[in-house]
Amino acid sequence: MPAHAPASRPASVVVLRFGRFVAMGAVAVLILVAGVWASWGTAQHVMLTKGRERGTVNVVGCGAETCWGRFAPTSAGAQPRPRVVLERSVAVERGRTYAVVLKPGGAEAVRSGPAGVLYAWVPLGGALLLASVVVAGGLLRTRAAWVLALSGVGLLTAAFVTV
Repeated sequence: MPAHAPASRPASVVVLRFGRFVAMGAVAVLILVAGVWASWGTAQHVMLTKGRERGTVNVVGCGAETCWGRFAPTSAGAQPRPRVVLERSVAVERGRTYAVVLKPGGAEAVRSGPAGVLYAWVPLGGALLLASVVVAGGLLRTRAAWVLALSGVGLLTAAFVTV
């Protein structure tokens, strides 16, 4: 017979623990959904290219936030354009040519190919890193947090290397 009986936890402790689990789980899910939402705005054009105008842009000038150049089509039905706008990033340089997909109804282009796909999902990589902190600290699930963190680091590293 044991020297002392196991102490049972008060109901308030159980409720608080469950509440913390639900709240932190909701925060982690919200962060991940926001990452997917932020990425999908660009990723949909890069990944679902059927029926979209594809081609190349030779960058001739850059401003503070955008670069622009002449669009040369490579897909059937695409029309050449004298000026399309490409988001300026550290990977876009004046004088270089990039494979792009045009967004419907405008002259805005996004990079295509593996570099464009990975660059489009960069916000999700950041969300994975942030969610890993919430999962580790709020949910006390270190293995799941490591999986999230390594996935985020892998995505960001792959994007950095390809872009």
